[in-house]
Amino acid sequence: MPQLILASASPRRRELLAQLGYTPELRPTSIDESRRNGEPPAQLVRRLAREKARAAVRSDENALVLGADTLVCLGDRVFGKPADAAEAQQNYALLGGRWHQVLTAVAITDGQRVWQTLSRNAVFLRPISPAEAHAYWVSGEPQDKAGGYAIQGLGAVFVRSLRGSYSGVMGLPLAETAALLSQLGLPPPHLQARHE
Repeated sequence: MPQLILASASPRRRELLAQLGYTPELRPTSIDESRRNGEPPAQLVRRLAREKARAAVRSDENALVLGADTLVCLGDRVFGKPADAAEAQQNYALLGGRWHQVLTAVAITDGQRVWQTLSRNAVFLRPISPAEAHAYWVSGEPQDKAGGYAIQGLGAVFVRSLRGSYSGVMGLPLAETAALLSQLGLPPPHLQARHE
């Protein structure tokens, strides 16, 4: 059975995989995440997930390498991790009071082939006042999150509605990821029958 490698340092992705019983080796990668000219958000997120997975491959092992990427977008505009409080404030002004998309792509490679899935989710944030935005930024939570909020943390107070996968918005869609890993011969350990 192949070993599972997670091409990420994300504690959220590690915890989500642990919910299914996986204990992947963590192998963070560093890739250029710049958006190419005219690249649609869905194409960008899929490419980044693929590149992360491929960057963590070692030729001398029997492993499946999982890479994932999450983007927050409003139409064609992509919201990355805010650089500072001013950028976060601007993001909340644009995202508050409307629906936006959260796309999470998952790529799994054995070093030769790549299998992918894409989770498309819609999130409605209530309007966020400047005072709330400042207090949220000072909490430290939004500083390394796509779009500047965490649905699984304090940021949940701003989320009025969600259509799609909660775990997908967190950064790893569990249903889609488990289905892909099962198809590749690595089903979730916690869903395996135990023989006593």
